Amino acid sequence: MKTSSKASAKTTAAARRATSKTTRAHVRRGSAAAKQPAKTEKPPTRPAKPAVKAAAKASAKPAARPRVEDHGTPPEVEGAVQGMTNKKTTQRQGFKTNEFIVYPAHGVGQITAIEEQEVAGHKLELFVINFVKDKMTLRVPTAKIGAVGMRKLAEPPIVKRALETLKGRARVKRTMWSRRAQEYEAKINSGNIVAIAEVVRDLYRSESQPEQSYSERQLYEAALDRLAREISAVQRITDTEAVKEIEAALAKGPRRGGKAGEDDATEAEAA
Repeated sequence: MKTSSKASAKTTAAARRATSKTTRAHVRRGSAAAKQPAKTEKPPTRPAKPAVKAAAKASAKPAARPRVEDHGTPPEVEGAVQGMTNKKTTQRQGFKTNEFIVYPAHGVGQITAIEEQEVAGHKLELFVINFVKDKMTLRVPTAKIGAVGMRKLAEPPIVKRALETLKGRARVKRTMWSRRAQEYEAKINSGNIVAIAEVVRDLYRSESQPEQSYSERQLYEAALDRLAREISAVQRITDTEAVKEIEAALAKGPRRGGKAGEDDATEAEAA
């Protein structure tokens, strides 16, 4: 009995030692596993589609640098400047500094300078025109002179034709004065020297004829002033001398020296 009890005690002790060893081994393994980082399993990657790969390559490329011309002046401004440079001679149409010209709305003026100004980002070439008698200075873009009707002084043959027009018979329409006044104003502002001479001829009154009304007198003086200025500029004489030449031509016309009672029905209607 004693022998069997001793054997069982030894077996129990051996079992305890084996259990303790196993427990210590598991503890050591657990501590080592805790020290090492846990490995994460990566999900299986699928092969990228061609379109996705192309997009990835495009996004990976560095952005292209902007071209030099993109940083310059806007295209419309560049075009305006280049146009002004290449077409200056065409736009000026032969006009030059210190030249006398005819501006329809104001009559004879002189180009005192040609300058450039920047307006709303665009460079404009301008004629600086001085009207001495009106004490006014006007700036006109060289590209607009055709639109406004600016022209050179009339040639001597045209001036001679205007003076011959003054010697003709007055032509007064049988219409209301307001209608005729508009037609006269249109002729004066047309800048046509012959048309202006027609206004002077039709509104002229000699000493023996009925006096002009206030509105007739105003239109007559405006037309006479325009005509005298251009004649004086062309012939290089004073305005006073030009007015005398105009009045001399008017005096040579028919019925200028007659009495008021001898005027025909046309002149009576004009009065």
